Amino acid sequence: MWRMADSLQAQQSALALHLRDPQRHAPPPDIEPRRLAVYRALFFDNIAQLLAAHFPVLRATLGEDAWQALLRAFCAEHRARTPLFPRVGGEFVGFLQQRGEDPQRPWLAELAHYETVELEVQIDAAPLPPHDPHGDLLDGIAQLSPWLRLLRYRWPVQRIGPAWQPGEAPAQATCLLARRDADGQARFAELAPLAYALVERLHDGEHSGRALLLHLAAEHGQDPDALLHDGAALLERMRQQSSVLGTRLPA
Repeated sequence: MWRMADSLQAQQSALALHLRDPQRHAPPPDIEPRRLAVYRALFFDNIAQLLAAHFPVLRATLGEDAWQALLRAFCAEHRARTPLFPRVGGEFVGFLQQRGEDPQRPWLAELAHYETVELEVQIDAAPLPPHDPHGDLLDGIAQLSPWLRLLRYRWPVQRIGPAWQPGEAPAQATCLLARRDADGQARFAELAPLAYALVERLHDGEHSGRALLLHLAAEHGQDPDALLHDGAALLERMRQQSSVLGTRLPA
């Protein structure tokens, strides 16, 4: 019995290796070629369909030949850490990051990550924390939505597509905020560096909006009254967009 189990496991392992990389791994014996071809097509087509849904911009930008080659490399080289289909996009991003920078497309991994955020924001099941929706965002401590994502990239990923790919990274990083709107759709907005710094510090949940803005004004040599005015407007706009839920409740 043990020998039969070992033999079955060896056959399954050989088949898995062959399906992932048929160019390098021979199929197990005693499986007819027609059935093998069906298995290969099913395996690759399922992965390709999942990833095409996750990365439409990346696929269109690369072109079909380069996209198919990248999928083949992913199947052959990557060992996934999760069997969950909604997480396969994250596995693909991890694969691209581990491969190192593509000299012809150095923005590749960042564009892929940017595309995964849309689904991540849409399916985030984190509950909304207790908060005062009408709280004073300057004198109180802002409560951010758990569905918000703050993003920083070397490349202007929101502009990359089939019609334009940058040749070199700009001097200033691209700062983005991703949020979920009332209809459950992911929305993205580009942030100025100071706005990014404010939202980043709101995550600590320890200081009022006023304290954070005054600290940023001193740190960046800005007029404190002007920054308080602009910062209050930004916080209120974020509340209207549900990125800021309101203020934290007293402990």
